[in-house]
Formats: sequence, structure tokens, C-alpha cells
Amino acid sequence: MRVELHAHTDVGRVRQGNEDNFLVVDLTTERSWTGSDKTSEPPAALLRFDLGEKGAVFAVSDGMGGALAGDVASRMAVETVRDMLVDEDTVLEETQTGAEELPLVEAVRNATGYANYAIHRKSVEDPKCSGMGATLTAAAINSDSVELLQVGDSRAYLIRGDEIKLATKDQSLVQQLVDVGQISEEDAETHMFRNVILQALGAQSELAPVVSRAKLQRGDILLLCSDGLSGKLRAEDMRDIIAGAGGDLSAACTRLIEEANARGGEDNITVLLARFDGEDLAARDAEAISVETQPTDLSTFHEYSEDDTSPIP
Repeated sequence: MRVELHAHTDVGRVRQGNEDNFLVVDLTTERSWTGSDKTSEPPAALLRFDLGEKGAVFAVSDGMGGALAGDVASRMAVETVRDMLVDEDTVLEETQTGAEELPLVEAVRNATGYANYAIHRKSVEDPKCSGMGATLTAAAINSDSVELLQVGDSRAYLIRGDEIKLATKDQSLVQQLVDVGQISEEDAETHMFRNVILQALGAQSELAPVVSRAKLQRGDILLLCSDGLSGKLRAEDMRDIIAGAGGDLSAACTRLIEEANARGGEDNITVLLARFDGEDLAARDAEAISVETQPTDLSTFHEYSEDDTSPIP
């Protein structure tokens, strides 16, 4: 499978600092790129690459907290997940027959659990970081599928031709109200509590990430974003802007951010676009995009506790 991608994060028009971040990591080569990397140009080797046997992980994180705490939380989220994944010892599970490699999405989930623990401990130990937290929407790419892990209200969309599908579900108060029929989807877009999320890395010691899965086809585009984008643009707007960029993912990222800023830009905006191609993928067909939410199975999920003496990254 061939992967082409681009990512960009922007402070927006109102905020003083950027509390968003993103992660790109090719686990076969161990090359990585985050939104906090202080390089003038993105690494060319990660803008186009062949997917190796270990797969790749992409993520977007939106930090929250006073002063610089949100920036600290989102940076810890993406860097901890990256560091845990490239350390082979963290993706092995001890069994009666010895060390067995975990599926990639389970390795991501365990890395997310450690990030939650690390951010929570940092917020308790450092008064400057009290109350900080971060969302995380991560995509594990392996073989011909994408598995999405969700904590909070950053989002993942899958685009196939003229179709765009929201592939994650916000863990937010308004989404819960929509689910029980108290408000409509339209009401949710302007609800006074639309920014209240029910789960975030670091906000509590326990974490229950939600995992979903979709099969990829040739030409599919994955969009990960913070709510600085999804709170301003409807899914159809995003699809049309991306299509209007003529296949240039860098230009598409720029235009998405420009449009979110033109509509107010009150929040930080982060966009990651990845396109998949190659003979290992099925040819595009007329079937609608199908996303399957997997039952929450915590049997392989390591719950970190305050008794853990591991160093904070």
C-alpha cells in the first residue's frame, strides 16, 4: 500500500497559543513527525511512503487547560504514544508461551493508556499543569484497513469519491443528548455545552477508548481533525474543499484551515489528510463506506496506576 499525506496545525484567529498537535509515525522505519517539531519543512520521507509490515499510526490531539497546560497535554499525548510504539518492548504481550506481538490497534490503545496515566500524574504533580487534558483520535493503518481509536471529540472522516463519512463518534455531552433524543443534530451544532467532553487523556485515572474499523479501497482519503475544523465546517464542505484541491493534499489542508479561519477561527485548527493506493487494496466500488465499532475489550489493555514507577516521558 502506498500512503500520501500532509498535516498542518494553525493557531486560528483568536487564541494566543496553539494547544493542538498531530502525530505521523511510520513504525517500519521509525520515522516520525509531530506538530511540535520545530522544522521549517515536513519530512519528505513521511509525505509519501510504502506501508511496511509494522504499519503506521496517525493522530490528532487537542489540549485543554490553563496557561500553557493544554500545549503540554497534547504534546505529551502524541509524543508518549509515539515513543511507546517505537519501543518494541511495549507492543509485546507476555503469554504462557512467551512474548507475543499485539495487534497494532491494541498497541496504540496501551500506549494511549500510558499517555493518560502520564498526563494525569503530571497534572497532579505540577501546579502549572493542574486540570490539563487532551483529546486523541488515532488511526492505526495495517494491511488493507484502518482502525480508529477515539478519546474526546476530535474526529476522523473517511472520503471515497463523492461520499464522506464520519468514522468516529464524539465523546461529548451534546452527542449524548443527541443519542437519547433530547436534542437534534442541528441543535448540537450551536448548543451552549457543545465543547463539554466526557472523556479526555489525563482527566481521570481510568480510560475507555472506543475503537472502530473500516476497510480501505484505492483512492480513499482519511481526514483527522480537531474541533477547530469540524466545529466550523460541515462534512460536505470538507469533502468539496478537498476535491477542489485537485489531489494536492498540502493545498487541501491549507484551504480547509483558511475556510475555518474565515468562519471565525475562534479555536486552534489541526488537519491531517492521508490518501491510500496500491494493488494491495480493493478497487473502488459503489458500496457505501462501512464503519464497524468494535466492542470494548480491555483484556489486553494495561491499566497504569499511581503505583507504577515508570518515568514520565
